[in-house]
Amino acid sequence: MPLSPMPPAFTPKLVSVLREGYDLLRFRADATAGLTVAIVALPLAMALGIASGASPDKGLVTAVVAGFLISLLGGSRVQVGGPTGAFVVVVFNVIAQHGYDGLLLATLLAGIILAIAGYAKLGQLIKFIPHPVITGFTAGIAVIIATSQIKDFLGLSLASVPAEFLPKWAAYFGAIDTISLLTLAIGAGALALIIILRKVAPRLPGFLIAVVAASVAVVLLRLPVETIGSRFPAMPAGLPMPHVPPVSLDRIREVLPSAFTIAFLAGIEALLSAVVADGMTGFRHRSNQELVGQGMANIASAMFGGLPATGAIARTATNIKAGARTPVAGILHAAFLLLFIMFGAKLMAFVPMAALAAILFMVAWGMSEARHFIGHMRMPNADRAVLLLTFGLTVLVDLTVAIGVGVTLASLLFMARMSATVEVSADGHGDPDDDEEEGEDVHQRDAIPAGVEVFRISGPFFFGAVGGLLDTFRAMGRRPAIIIVRMRLVPMIDATGATAIEAFVDQAERAGTQVILSGVMPQPLEMLRRVHLGPQDGRILFAASYADALRLAADVPA
Repeated sequence: MPLSPMPPAFTPKLVSVLREGYDLLRFRADATAGLTVAIVALPLAMALGIASGASPDKGLVTAVVAGFLISLLGGSRVQVGGPTGAFVVVVFNVIAQHGYDGLLLATLLAGIILAIAGYAKLGQLIKFIPHPVITGFTAGIAVIIATSQIKDFLGLSLASVPAEFLPKWAAYFGAIDTISLLTLAIGAGALALIIILRKVAPRLPGFLIAVVAASVAVVLLRLPVETIGSRFPAMPAGLPMPHVPPVSLDRIREVLPSAFTIAFLAGIEALLSAVVADGMTGFRHRSNQELVGQGMANIASAMFGGLPATGAIARTATNIKAGARTPVAGILHAAFLLLFIMFGAKLMAFVPMAALAAILFMVAWGMSEARHFIGHMRMPNADRAVLLLTFGLTVLVDLTVAIGVGVTLASLLFMARMSATVEVSADGHGDPDDDEEEGEDVHQRDAIPAGVEVFRISGPFFFGAVGGLLDTFRAMGRRPAIIIVRMRLVPMIDATGATAIEAFVDQAERAGTQVILSGVMPQPLEMLRRVHLGPQDGRILFAASYADALRLAADVPA
């Protein structure tokens, strides 16, 4: 029996591209883009590996293994993956708490979570993460990354640096008299060179040029500054053999919260990067397959001893600007990095730590999204509160707490705003304009029979807005014989809303009042059926329109 074809939503973009046809012209464009991105990614991967509390080779391994699989299996044409600044804080904390084996297990579990999320079709959930939350935690991560590089940039003599933000700055100020002017000169020179090249020659690989220039200066002038070789004297060359990190039930329980955090960050950044790529290319990514590809890449990265990985917005944009046409460019970027690991690993020993700190300062500045941060500060107070709270908790407390509190607060504020738009009115004469919006005759209200009251509900009737219906009923003086509830403007009801209507019907029944619902939409009707208030249950009457409800009310015996 032949195998059924893979659903389009779960077909890697590489497969689709190859089906379209792949020629030498496309390969040349992809090869040029792949080499360009590899040149950008080389110093960046090393710097992120060190900033994460690991070593530069771990960053490079991640860029090779995860970068290869993200392009091979992902749902975007031009996405480039690897280690990113978003993971620095989480990875550093996981290594400090659970060791490097704990990080590998957390990354492996995060990959499984991402793959499950993709196959569960959760790729569209990214649009439900409020932008102030994303801006707040990325800006907070940027501050933490920049803070973590002060020691290397200034050449401070510190035996150990506290992990917490405020104690870290206290330690820096305590060691301020140990600044190395040579180290500062190397770091400042590299930083200045990167900034200048971005302004005058943005197409040149500023990170790589700065690293090479700083390394040459250190070697030729024999400057006594710390380098990768002096800090990591036994760095391996090439890729390690894959292996599964130690797994036990207790160990899984320990690292599972970190795994969910890694998966959350990887999913958000990957899908954001894919959306940016779509805007630059005009193509459309497959969000669910992108999550699957990210999951497989993180599983493989953990097995090769690498770090968590995701789609990298800056490298993806570089890939597009360099002329990438297909996922082959991302695959070739990984291949070029592998060649460097195999044949140029010894050159890494000459790179000064201050130059990598300068690169990470630029990464932090790019992550800070200062323009968006300032823009959100001009938004309403609720949005500013979400932004500042998420930012403050990220810097001072914990990234997981910041995301959880930020999303929860943003959701509560949204529900408060939505509940304010829901109107429950017992006015039987209303606004004629409202009648025209429903397509009902204005003069229908003049024909309300004696003993009949009319309620109108406008807007989604959910748990944040149910109080108005019961309050309006309780505030009535003499209870009418019939109540018509107009629901044409109610697009949805949640469980709490349906329960509130059930409680309203119970009160009406006790008062001897018959309830008629008019213009009920399909979703609210289905929810009412679930609380045994459907047409077949006989407790209330249904009318297709308000006019039908009036006629029905006239026929109901008093």
